[in-house]
Amino acid sequence: MTGAFDPAIEFPAALRTVPALLERQVSRHSNRTLFSCQGTSWTFLEALGQAAGYAGTLISAGVKQGDRVAVICSNRPEFMSVFLGCAWMGAVSVPINTASRGFQLQHILSNSKSELLVIEEQFLNALEGLDFESLDIKVVWVVDAAPEKSSRALPVQVVCFPQAGEAVAAATILPSDPLTILYTSGTTGLSKGVICPHGQFFWWGVYTGRQLSVKEGDILHTPLPLFHTNALNSFFQALIHGSTQVVEAKFSVSQFWSVMAASGATITYLLGAMVPMLLSKPESEQERNHTIRVALAPGVPQYASEEFHRRTGIILLEGYGTTESNAVIGSTTENRKAGWVGCLVDGFDAMIVDDEDNPLPDGQAGELVLRAREPHSMAQGYYGMPDKTVEVWRNLWLHTGDRMVRDSDGFYRFVDRMKDAIRRRGENISSYEVEQVLIAHPAVAIAAVFPVASELAEDEVMAAIVLREGHTPSQEEIIRFCEGKMSYFAIPRFIDFLSDLPRTENGKVQKFKLRERGRNANTWDREVAGMTLRR
Repeated sequence: MTGAFDPAIEFPAALRTVPALLERQVSRHSNRTLFSCQGTSWTFLEALGQAAGYAGTLISAGVKQGDRVAVICSNRPEFMSVFLGCAWMGAVSVPINTASRGFQLQHILSNSKSELLVIEEQFLNALEGLDFESLDIKVVWVVDAAPEKSSRALPVQVVCFPQAGEAVAAATILPSDPLTILYTSGTTGLSKGVICPHGQFFWWGVYTGRQLSVKEGDILHTPLPLFHTNALNSFFQALIHGSTQVVEAKFSVSQFWSVMAASGATITYLLGAMVPMLLSKPESEQERNHTIRVALAPGVPQYASEEFHRRTGIILLEGYGTTESNAVIGSTTENRKAGWVGCLVDGFDAMIVDDEDNPLPDGQAGELVLRAREPHSMAQGYYGMPDKTVEVWRNLWLHTGDRMVRDSDGFYRFVDRMKDAIRRRGENISSYEVEQVLIAHPAVAIAAVFPVASELAEDEVMAAIVLREGHTPSQEEIIRFCEGKMSYFAIPRFIDFLSDLPRTENGKVQKFKLRERGRNANTWDREVAGMTLRR
């Protein structure tokens, strides 16, 4: 942080909720732009009006404090209107990845027990095939639909997205009250709804703001989706520090530098694969025609980080945080080490442990476990999954499932994922959920899904498949079967047809052997085959 402003002091515990933050910051920055997206901008005062007005609309629709409101919407103002409206009146928003389909989407809507669904018209096809009789949804609000289109046949009431209603007073809300439930595919099982309280997002804004040295008047420009933690985090950075969040519709390699220059961005946010993609374009003067001083960019390969800084002048800062935790480890412009994520943030305790949770010495890799020292700065568990909550928070530590190592200087380095998850283009993919779709194909007997190295960064999805006797489907047929049944980014790129899978003595598939085996001369590659996915 620069200057004397310290949010932890400026905002005592009672003010660490969305309504209290909005009311306090309106008194300081009333006419400054807080949020800008798709040609719509709100000052701090107007954002408060959106919150109070849409809270009134939600209440009129029968939503009560504590109810869940599901949202399937791209980066547009309506998303934030619902998010703030829920926060103001004490409902709990449930942002859902717009690529969610089939088995996963049914689970999320069922598990969250959402009674209202807000969905953008272009994603209505995602609802096809869902069993609405088993869901709690009573009303669907359709964003960006003409009145005649909003009556699409669904077994529930379907209406056009309403206008903001009469403003209502903020509900009595504590920092411990749930703000949002974010579904993460971080393990082999079903997607888990992470219960994020108001206080957690306050601290996201504080800790990340410290790392990036966010200051009053900064322009925080994100091309990342609002249904993920990263972009929501940047909104809280802007809210807390008197800055402006600019939300791009989506990340575009060809338009990235022009939109950054047009917004006057001083800080931006990237994910690992985005940097190599930007570097794949020829070097140009446009790469320096900006006002960005720093970018939060976790997971960028070291070579790409150095080349990006040389070409653009932008310092890329590493960071580590899970939806369950917060921004717990990171580098700063003054404290960086090539190849290392950074140091532990003041406000958390961390250990590197073995399989029995015994602490390991510096230099030895093990699982990273975390504990917060500030109340409500981490998630409260998994919605409707008490067994998973106890499992992950066992022994009073959050078990991240990530293998890391710490050096004697206090820097942490990410080694690999201990849990069986895949990360592709910034999205967590549950291998379990992909496997459930694959084995639903009548020709598939067994399927194992695992990550393999990408040409850019992070992972690509590979499936090893054992076919049922007498069946000979093509790989293309398997891929087409997956379309519409899972997120497009989760559909395997690589497929191996095998006679059997490696197993333990008790029959459990040994995925580590498949990962070690990786691709080979017989592996089918969707991109080489020239297949284009339908989204």
